[in-house]
Amino acid sequence: VVALGSSLLLNMGCFDRCCLVSQYSCSKRSNENRSFPRATNGEQFPWDKLRLPDWIIPVHYDLLIHPNLSSSVFTGFLKTEVTVKLETNFIVLHSKHLEITRAFIEEKNPKLQGDLKQLKVLEYPTHEQVAFLSAEPLLVDKKYFLSVNYIANLSDGFYGLYKSTYKTKDGQTRLLVSTHFEPTSARMAFPCFDEPSFKANYTIKIRREEQHVALSNMPKVKTITLGNNLVEDHFAETVKMSTYLVAFIVSDFQSISGTTSSGIKVSVYVNPEKLNQAHYALEAAIKILEFYEQYFGIYYPLPKQDLVAVPDFQSGAMENWGLTTYRETSLLYDPETSSASEKLWITMVIGHELAHQWFGNLVTMEWWNDIWLNEGFARYMEFISVDATYPELQNDYLLDTCFTAMGRDSMNSSRPISSKAENPTQIKEMFDTVSYDKGACILHMLRNFLTDEVFQNGIIHYLKKHSYRNAKNNDLWNSLANTCSEEDFASAKYCYTKKHFDVTEIMNTWTLQKGLPLITVEQNEKRIKIKQERFLKGILPDDPLWASMQTGFLWQVPLTYITSHSKSIGRHLMKNQSDTIELEEDVNWVKLNVDMNGYYIVHYEGNGWNNIIKLLNQNHTIFSYKDRANLIHNAFQLVSAGRLSLDRALDLTRYLQHETSNIVLLKGLGYLEGIYDMVERRNISDVTKSLKQYLLQYFKPVIDRQTWSDEGSVSDRMLRSKLLQMACDLQYPPCLQKANELFGKWMGFGGKLNNIPSDVMKTVYSAGSKTATGWNFLLERYKVSMSGAEQIKINSALASCKDDANLARLLELGMEGNVIKTQDLPSVIYMVSMNPAGRLLAWNFVKKNWSKLLEKFSLGSFSMRTIILGATSHFSSKQELEEVKFFFASKQEEISQLRAPQIALENIEKNIKWLERNLDILRKWILENLQ
Repeated sequence: VVALGSSLLLNMGCFDRCCLVSQYSCSKRSNENRSFPRATNGEQFPWDKLRLPDWIIPVHYDLLIHPNLSSSVFTGFLKTEVTVKLETNFIVLHSKHLEITRAFIEEKNPKLQGDLKQLKVLEYPTHEQVAFLSAEPLLVDKKYFLSVNYIANLSDGFYGLYKSTYKTKDGQTRLLVSTHFEPTSARMAFPCFDEPSFKANYTIKIRREEQHVALSNMPKVKTITLGNNLVEDHFAETVKMSTYLVAFIVSDFQSISGTTSSGIKVSVYVNPEKLNQAHYALEAAIKILEFYEQYFGIYYPLPKQDLVAVPDFQSGAMENWGLTTYRETSLLYDPETSSASEKLWITMVIGHELAHQWFGNLVTMEWWNDIWLNEGFARYMEFISVDATYPELQNDYLLDTCFTAMGRDSMNSSRPISSKAENPTQIKEMFDTVSYDKGACILHMLRNFLTDEVFQNGIIHYLKKHSYRNAKNNDLWNSLANTCSEEDFASAKYCYTKKHFDVTEIMNTWTLQKGLPLITVEQNEKRIKIKQERFLKGILPDDPLWASMQTGFLWQVPLTYITSHSKSIGRHLMKNQSDTIELEEDVNWVKLNVDMNGYYIVHYEGNGWNNIIKLLNQNHTIFSYKDRANLIHNAFQLVSAGRLSLDRALDLTRYLQHETSNIVLLKGLGYLEGIYDMVERRNISDVTKSLKQYLLQYFKPVIDRQTWSDEGSVSDRMLRSKLLQMACDLQYPPCLQKANELFGKWMGFGGKLNNIPSDVMKTVYSAGSKTATGWNFLLERYKVSMSGAEQIKINSALASCKDDANLARLLELGMEGNVIKTQDLPSVIYMVSMNPAGRLLAWNFVKKNWSKLLEKFSLGSFSMRTIILGATSHFSSKQELEEVKFFFASKQEEISQLRAPQIALENIEKNIKWLERNLDILRKWILENLQ
């Protein structure tokens, strides 16, 4: 929030001092052009903006909270120290679903101690605000204590202070309470200045029953016995931080602990019966925390770091300072049921949340429009930290992350990384692929451009300069452009200043406009002609809208390239729509975007693609495995954009029979399987049949090499899981025979003897779910399993059956929230919609239960986004498009602020156009290439 300057005063309609002193009692002259809202009691509310006034600044919150797990009610007492920057008669805070019973104010003055003055309370739920009105003006530069008593119900959802449950092995239900405040839900637990720039210190006290354990951001300093089985835990004062990072939990969890080399106590808290699944998370957290201290050159500032597995959790995890919270499947590793990909996922999530302790917590974005400064950095640091601490786990997941980002960003419904977001729904929608994945990818591109050392020094400079404060885009670019601090100059220490290009100017083209560039390459001997345009999927150059969608887009692109004669990587900063790179000698071929370090698509005109396909067939190792994955990705993206014919992209994949990289095989396999899924869902039987035959014929050698085990590297194990799942889905007899044999033995022992390797467990369960007996057995196993990793695999298997009644039952179980937790309902809907037998069932379920879904998940949440996109993304007919349009039109008032429906419609349009253009080509190519 900026200082209250003259321009802001004019925007507020304040033309004289009386307006600032008391908005609700201003003269008619000063407020004649301004309409103030009405509070719940009918009186005029003194503030009409979504953002809070910035002339009252919080300094310290003293919070006492008592959650009653039996009655599902909590009471709170809050004493907030504030500083007054402008004389006023009111204080506006955020408050949501809190019943305020008393409010007082007193000046922070030893002589006036105890001089409490009662405040009038007005509520304006539309803006989730409460106003405290004082009979006497609050004076400039004075400090006051605002004291508030309140009561509220524990939330039934996943935000604020909410209830969670878990079941013990003997079927008992245990209760706990946990918090999730990001982005705008601290206001559901205590009245506060719930905006990221209002940083303050917190002292928290929690009342609980003796059998429970209370946790908060800081260590407990003492416990007071109150009687009647109640105690009160007092926690140390926090560092200065934003409201959304405050956290507290009351549960009966148990923990295991360890200590980092710098003395930080790290603990993992979990349901006592799952304590044996916490060991890997503890090991990973200690290693990654130690790595970050070294990499950032800044010690972790708190004395402890707790990681808590919360049974009911909407997202993957949350970075509360000193008390990070996780969905159980994002933290708990069961050696018997967790696959290689699940171990990688857990490590990446821990790396993400611990990165936030610096990026987000120590330095916080000034407002939610720049949430990518938190999330893009944390996503990128996942890869850096895991690569450093667990190199054996790395699977070049960054490639898929950037491929995912490009898929979203190549649609017209995308948005700039830095986008306007004002109300809670808009803010929640900012937590998306663009902020996380594109943010990580442009940081990777910048790191490659600046060099690793300069990048690391720049972010250290950024973190040290803005510690315990807020930052904006430009603050980061300035730190990366100049890593020299005053101390460096004074000590004559080596540091870095880049003079010949402007980092801010370059990076603004990547953060302030949506989309990504398509670089078109025309190579003629030693001259490379390059052009750039906006890359769009589904909208072709002959479309009347195409030209208008290109207007105004220009990127500064850090290009990299190799040629047939390269001894090193060439670099060129492209600033204009067209450019030329002059080489020192004639070359036979050129390949741009070396190792996929840039965020752009490349199209090779003339004989460019023919040369690449020829090279791959002759000696594919002439390109690195990252370059090969990049070429496959580019080719199929260009097909969607109408720039390359499908048969050429498919020709490129023919070399895969010689491919030795699991990562590249997975990429090629993914595209071919995606095409198969599309034609199968449209019930295009002849193409479905011939493509199935081609896939099994073409990949038979590598399928037959797979063992039904957990052996090999992470990429070996991930390839095994993918190939065997595909083979069984395509009804490959040897695969089905082995899967059914393993399932039969497992079921014969009542599921008690775990004889199924974790990497093939999903495949085996899916095969077993195709019979009524197997489906019901899996559902019963789901109810008693103590492994979240196993439950995910069972859920996937249950959703893969072909029986409509069972699929409908699965959806209803998700809606009921007892057997299948509500947190898993979005993934159940998504998985059923992926099943050709369930895609219409899932969509009809969403339409029928729309209102109930909105009661369970907030409108802009990741969960609703998953539901909307999951239930529609596989549609590819005009009839389906019209039906989805009609439904969204009927809900226009509710969804008008959302981007997800626009994305869904554009996805369907893209699928329709893809089939119209490519179905005949696909049919012909398969027949020509079947042996």
